[in-house]
Formats: sequence, structure tokens, C-alpha cells
Amino acid sequence: MKQTLAVLAVLITCTVQSQTLFTYGKNSVGKDEFLRAFNKNNTNAGNTEKAYRDYLDLYTRFKLKVQAAYDAKLDTLTAQKAELKNFRGQIIEAFMNDESSVQLLVDEAFERSQKDVRVSQIYIPFRGGDTLAAYQKAMEAYNKIQSGADFITVAETYSMDPSVHTTKGDIGFITALTLPYEFETIAYHTAIGKTAAPYRSKTAYHIFKITADRPAIGRMKAAQILIGFLPNPDEQEKEKKRILADSIYNALIKGALFKEMVAKYSNDNISYQSGGLMPEFGTGRYSEDFENAAFGLAKDGDISKPVLTSFGYHIIMRVERIAVNSNKNNKDAMAQLKQAVQADKRILVAKQMLAQKVMKSIGYKKVVYSEKDFSAYADSLYMGKQPKQLEAMNDKTLLFSFPQQKVTAADYAKYMHSIQNAPELLRGKSTNQLLQQYEETVAMEYYRNHLEDYNKEFASQLKEFKDGNLLFEIMQRQVWDKAAADSAGLKNFYDSNKNKYWWEASADVILFTCSDSANAVKARNTFMKSPTDWKTFVQNSNGTVQADSGRFELTQLPAAVSKNKKEGLITEPVKNTTDNITSFASVIKIYSDRSPRNFDDARGFVINDYQAFLEDKWIAMLKKKYPVKVNDAVLQSCWK
Repeated sequence: MKQTLAVLAVLITCTVQSQTLFTYGKNSVGKDEFLRAFNKNNTNAGNTEKAYRDYLDLYTRFKLKVQAAYDAKLDTLTAQKAELKNFRGQIIEAFMNDESSVQLLVDEAFERSQKDVRVSQIYIPFRGGDTLAAYQKAMEAYNKIQSGADFITVAETYSMDPSVHTTKGDIGFITALTLPYEFETIAYHTAIGKTAAPYRSKTAYHIFKITADRPAIGRMKAAQILIGFLPNPDEQEKEKKRILADSIYNALIKGALFKEMVAKYSNDNISYQSGGLMPEFGTGRYSEDFENAAFGLAKDGDISKPVLTSFGYHIIMRVERIAVNSNKNNKDAMAQLKQAVQADKRILVAKQMLAQKVMKSIGYKKVVYSEKDFSAYADSLYMGKQPKQLEAMNDKTLLFSFPQQKVTAADYAKYMHSIQNAPELLRGKSTNQLLQQYEETVAMEYYRNHLEDYNKEFASQLKEFKDGNLLFEIMQRQVWDKAAADSAGLKNFYDSNKNKYWWEASADVILFTCSDSANAVKARNTFMKSPTDWKTFVQNSNGTVQADSGRFELTQLPAAVSKNKKEGLITEPVKNTTDNITSFASVIKIYSDRSPRNFDDARGFVINDYQAFLEDKWIAMLKKKYPVKVNDAVLQSCWK
């Protein structure tokens, strides 16, 4: 048995080690990390052995330099910390959303949008903040309905809706995204003919009954002419407006233009400015009579007879009927639905779902304490009073914790104080709901502050940015600044490598770059008339013409220069088809033969080569400090 375990241990060790591509000092780099970097940064080299080996050399050098930066504690620099914090803030929001929870809401809204349901309601508000009395009244009404009493009779007796005696509690048909999410959920979870148990909102108890359903009728674009009533209209006022509405309708039937009638008669202060055009609407938006008339129009352009509502008489013209989307594969329609869901308050449900997932993943632990004593403590906070400090519940009592944070009753007290002027967070919520809200708030804040511990992709992006910044800082200190400041070293390097720096066939030229062909032709003509004033007209061109004079190798110049090799030549303008930038050149002197560059002419090349020399020298020192060992078998598995 011991022998078997020993062999197994060796196999496991070999498997783990086989995934280590190389080590440098005490640090290691796995195959997966290397391939992720290779695939991201080496897209044009192909998957050849040479490509992998070349990139391994680059990546090894990168890791050595970054390790040197950490050893020099460059990551503790104020500027480095500030830039990392700023980058973290830029990318974190993309990782704080739970797409799966949002998609659940989108899928749910899609399913619900396929049918409309008809809802009736009994509305029992809290009076003077007395939730108990409202609850008792709601339960009394609900029990009567459950015992067989007629819903309408109970509604007229118990509902505090001012219109109940007219509507009999009937709200009408609704569809997805019409009512608040909680009400919508009750409506779609209740069978036809059934009454749901009382639901407590922030301001009232609601008892819903579902009386009918139908296939969804979709949405409507319509225009209207509103012949509005004056406030508190009498029968004479109503009759006067009815006669006017009938006359307008008859004129429309005979060919009068709808927009002209809108401009002349409509009292709708919003829609009359756009020829009567209303915002697109679906079921549950307007009164049932209005919606029935609008959706009852057979085709676009049809006009309804005057429709009476509490606002007055409406003459409706159908502009476009939009059928409900019944295809989940319709990307545009589903994208619009997702936008609607994200704009609706139901998105808070997705955030709550994420919070619950987060609490499980980050090690949330609830502490056992007296629920009764906490309720008394919390009630005092709710009323803005200082809570009593009991032995079992006081400011120091621990409520819950995370791996790196403990939360006490005093912390909860600070939170309650902070939301006293935020009724949307406070009003109508029980002690348990407020505590859950606080737990989720603290959990999400903790998750945000420690996200790299829980999200590998976020941690990877953060480390990539941090290492990239450190690389720049260490290269600036060890290579670039040294090369730029070491004038003697540059000159000595040039003297030791003169044979590397040559002029191939070249020319002294003035190279003009213009914003487009028209400006190039104009600039060329101006230059030909007065060659010595070229700097003046470039300065006066408002940026449409730029010029650079100097010695260039012929391969860097327009083809006409190398073809003609003629001093005094002014080439024809050549346009870049990608961006319309147009250039031409004036040739001052031709150098046909290859000739050595002096130090000033070669300076740019010398600096680059000297930087590479310093870098190679530095890398050699780093390899001594952090010996590099490559597992060639793992490397070969990258391309085999």
C-alpha cells in the first residue's frame, strides 16, 4: 500500500511539474499562463516552433524585468498605486454584473410577454403608518373571498381605491413590464379565477384576482386628436365636446388631413406638436376603452370614431401595429427587451440574486444572537432613537462576518442613520428586510474591494496592467534614461560600431504632407512660385500642410525621386487612398553612392542600439540573479 501511494505521489508530482514551463529563481510560469500571453500578443507569427521559442525568449525577459521591479519595490510608488487604482475603477463595473441573473429576467419577461392577463385589485393603504390595521382588514377581505364571497362585492366594501365603485376593482389587461415587478409576478403566477393572498407593498396591502387572459396583442403606434373636457365637466360641456368630436371625425372621413385637424382642435399639449403622434404603447398603459378602440383599428391609417374617456373625446389614427416578438432567436427584438428589463426596477432583483451568490462565495457567516433583542435594537434605530445597550445586544455585538471583516450592531446603526433620508431604502420594510438589505450592501462592497480574490479574469487583467506599468518604470530607470543621459557612452558605442551606420542612396529633400489633394496642388503651386518661402506658407496653412526637410534614404521617399534621381525635381502629389493624405517632395541634392553616417546623422540608430546593448547586459545580470530553467518537453507540447 505504501509503495502504491509513493508511486501515485510521484505521478502527481510529475504531472504538476510537467505543466511548469520555466522557472526563474524561486518563481515559476505555467504552460497555461504562457499560452494565454502567446495567443494574445503573438497573433501574426503563427503556431510554429520558431514562433513559440522566440516568444518564450521575450516572455522570459519580461518576467525577469518585472521581478526586478518588484524587488526594487517600484510597486509601492505613489504614482504606480494611483494608476492601478484608477485602472481598477475603470474595469470593475464590467465584473460587478451577473449576466446570468439578468438573462433569467429577460427570459421571464419574454415568456410573460406572450400573453396578457386581466387583473382586479382590492387596495388597502396604511393609514397613519398603521400596518397592523391594514393587514387585519386585508386578511378579513381575503378570507371572505376564500369562503365564497363575490370579489366585486368585497372590493366595493374594503378597497380604498376612489374609483372602485366604477371599476369594480378591475384594472384591465396588463402584460410584461406594465406593472411593478412584484405585482406582475403575482399576476402571472395566479390562475384564472383565483385570488392571490394579500401582498404588502411599501404603502399598502393589495389583493389581486386574475379574471381572464388572451394572446398578447402587442404594441401600437398611434396619433390622436383630443377634445378635452374642462375640469369637473357638466352634461352640457360633455355634449358640446361630443358634437365637436363628431364633426371633426366626419371631416376626416371626407378627406380632411389628420395633422391639420390636430393643429386646429387637439387639446393634448404634448402630441399636438408632432401631428398628434403618441409615444408607442401596449396594453395596460391607457384606459380600456381607448386601447380597445386603438387595437381594434384594422389597418394603418384607419381612424376611430370618437372614444369617450374621463379626459374627453379621442379620435385615434392607427400609425403602425407592432406584433409581440415570439421568436427568441430574433436578436434585435431580444436586445430591445433586455434594454427594457435593465431600465426597469426589476433589475434590482438581478442585483439581489448576485448579492446572494456573492454572500455564498465570499464566506459570509451569520452570528447567533437574540432575534428579540436585535428587533428592539433595530426598532429604536428605525425611529431615530439611541438603542438600549443590553448585555445580549449592544453596539459591540457581532452580527455577521467575512474572512477579512467583522460587522457589528454599531456598523448597522451607522447604516440606518445614513438612509434616514432615503425613503426608497427605508419605507415599508420590516426589520428582517432592512437587515438583509444591509447584509447584501456590505457583501457587495466587500466583494468589490476584494474582487481579485474571487474573479480570476479580473485578477488577470489587474496584474497584466500592474506588471506592464512596472515594466515601463524599470525600463525607464535601467535602460532608456541611462542611454539618453550617457553622452560619452553613446559616442563610445558609435565609435566602436561605425561600420553599422551607413547612408544608402539618399537625398536632401523638403517633404510636404497635405490634408488632401486640393491642398497639395495649392501648396505645390505656391512652392514652385516661391521656393524660399516654404516655411511661411506652411505656418499659414492652418495645419492643412506640414513639411519636413532633411536627408532621407531614397526608399523613404516617393517613388518618383528614386526613379528620376534629379536635383531640383518637384514630384507630383501622391494620395494615400486610406486617409486622403497627399504628399509631394522637392529634391535639393542627390547622394547616389553609399556613404558612412557621422555621429549626428546616426544618433537615433545609435540610441536604439545602445539601449538594446544596455538591456542585454542587464538581462544577463538578471539571469544570474534569477537562473532560468525551461522544461523543453512542456515547451514542445505547445506546438505538437
